[in-house]
Amino acid sequence: MPNSNNNFSEGLLSKVIVHLVIIATLLVIICFYDTRWIIPSIIIFLIIVIYSAIDKSKKRIELVNHIQELTTDVNSATKNNLINSPIPLVLMETDGTIVWKSRKFVEEFSGTDMNTYLNPIVKEIKLDLEKKDKVKEIIKQFNINGKSYKIYCGVGKSKKKDKRKLKEYMLTLYFVDETKYNELFDIYNKEKTCIGIINIDNYDEILQRALPEEKITLLSRIEKEIISWASKTEGFVSKTESNSFIFVFNQEYLNMLEKEKFEVLEKVKDVGLDTRIQVTLSISISNEGKNNYERYKNAIAGMDIVLGRGGDQAIVRKNGKIKFYGGKTLEVEKRTKVKARTISHTLSDLILNAKNVIIMGHKNIDIDALGSSMGLYRFSKSLGKEAFIATEPKGNSLGKFWKIVQEDDEYKEVIIDLEGALRNISSETLLIVVDTHKTNYVEFPDLLNYTENIVVIDHHRKSPDFIDNTVLTFHEVYASSAAELVTEIIQYAQEDLDLRIIEAESLYGGIMVDTKNFSFKTGVRTFEAAAFLRKFGVDIIKVKKWFQADLESYNEIAEIVKRAEFVTDTIAISVCDKQDENTNILCAKAADELLTICNITASFVMGIMEDKVFISGRSIGDINVQIILEKLGGGGHITLAGAQLEGVSIEEARNELISKIKEYLTETE
Repeated sequence: MPNSNNNFSEGLLSKVIVHLVIIATLLVIICFYDTRWIIPSIIIFLIIVIYSAIDKSKKRIELVNHIQELTTDVNSATKNNLINSPIPLVLMETDGTIVWKSRKFVEEFSGTDMNTYLNPIVKEIKLDLEKKDKVKEIIKQFNINGKSYKIYCGVGKSKKKDKRKLKEYMLTLYFVDETKYNELFDIYNKEKTCIGIINIDNYDEILQRALPEEKITLLSRIEKEIISWASKTEGFVSKTESNSFIFVFNQEYLNMLEKEKFEVLEKVKDVGLDTRIQVTLSISISNEGKNNYERYKNAIAGMDIVLGRGGDQAIVRKNGKIKFYGGKTLEVEKRTKVKARTISHTLSDLILNAKNVIIMGHKNIDIDALGSSMGLYRFSKSLGKEAFIATEPKGNSLGKFWKIVQEDDEYKEVIIDLEGALRNISSETLLIVVDTHKTNYVEFPDLLNYTENIVVIDHHRKSPDFIDNTVLTFHEVYASSAAELVTEIIQYAQEDLDLRIIEAESLYGGIMVDTKNFSFKTGVRTFEAAAFLRKFGVDIIKVKKWFQADLESYNEIAEIVKRAEFVTDTIAISVCDKQDENTNILCAKAADELLTICNITASFVMGIMEDKVFISGRSIGDINVQIILEKLGGGGHITLAGAQLEGVSIEEARNELISKIKEYLTETE
């Protein structure tokens, strides 16, 4: 306030001086023309100066008195408001001394030892003061006497000081009672609607394989299990289709369902034991969305992911996160080929309507991805369209086959790198992604941004980061390989398609490698696809020779197997010491080799390549390696999966892997 007085006085004085200077100037001019006015002018000027001084002093006294009265009123009102504040207030020094308490504070916390709650806040502020002599706004939450409070802390200056200058600060703490708000928020969360979709995975198989008298009984027992399980949430279940149900319940029961790990998944499996049909369910639940319609749409999107992972699982989309439960059953082969025929015809139409075609596999391309790409290249050429395969193979993942491809005159022009792909791609290009569906795992992720005409053909279990802006997706997790799916597409081509031997052998090699010489993940359709390819003159012995290991590699694999350690009685882990472009291949082969050892049901081998830790996981089906490696950002199948970790050492990766294995075992107990 003194500063305001001084400013006002200085302004007033400056105006008076200006007026006096003007008067003096006029009097001097008058005296210049008539000397008789000299003495009167001096007298007049003195009178004016004396009057101005008296007037200024009077106004200043009036102003000071007015400001003092106003200050007194404001201070009185401020003090009265602080004392009678509806919010508990307390003033403290930074040594913990309480200087003043409001009436509300005394009433609210009477009989409570408030030092228990105030001391932690004071300590935190003191640390900030000692470090940077500056305090940010501090907000704390405490439960005091059964009530929830949010505490706001303001920091002001004090006249007191000590050697460390800590007492020059005064703390003002405001206690805002949020008990009612929290109670209402809890009620809102509990009563928030969750929407789920329940799907009977193998409904068609039940209709085909069950005897007429068994069908009604089997389906009614499945429905009874679903309704019995859902009734625990006090929600309701409604059958929307012959194999699908909608499930609506309050969110307060969601934690219970997650805690019991969706036990209905296991209970339903027992229903079909009498008929030798293994019944599985897929469940998708969502609480995400502004309204029930958005939650329903999110549940549908979740169901697409579950079915893309082979079913027999539950997915929960909650607060921006996705969690999976179940997934212990191996994928069941679908015997009908209607979908393959439909996909083949639809893909033909898309190719015919495109300007050109670019086919792309995954990073570190293998024979399955390249063989599928070559099959689709021939499919596109048979329809009269220009087609390219975008890839940059590294290491020995393709074995001796890559050299054969490089020497082929036609494929010298067909296989292009990223630069070549960017020259040929446009918004009218059809981009076909094979053997992966993950946006961050395709060979050249940038290509996904150049066209909206994207097709995905894959057989891996679906991950959350899938390519979702596709015009066509052929995603079948029961298939042994992408090569099997592409072979079926070629089988149902509308035009007679004559594969070259190199293309038929590449597709056959993709199936052979992914099935470990037809010993893993094979079905009737796998062998049918292989038989179809044999018609084009496939030399099986030649294909096997492409992937024979040399003696040096075999010895390295033997060393990796020798270094294996058991995490549990049946799970083994080993490390590949070699660091080059073939490390991932050695890891995969060593993991396969470990499974040939008695009592090992799952194996994991890791190695470093290009500043990344590669992990290959294999199992005979008892352990779901996909779920384990998915926790590390990877994916794959129940029996075959992989992951890549960046910014960690091999030892850190090993410890993280062991942690996820133990977490998986705990979840599946």
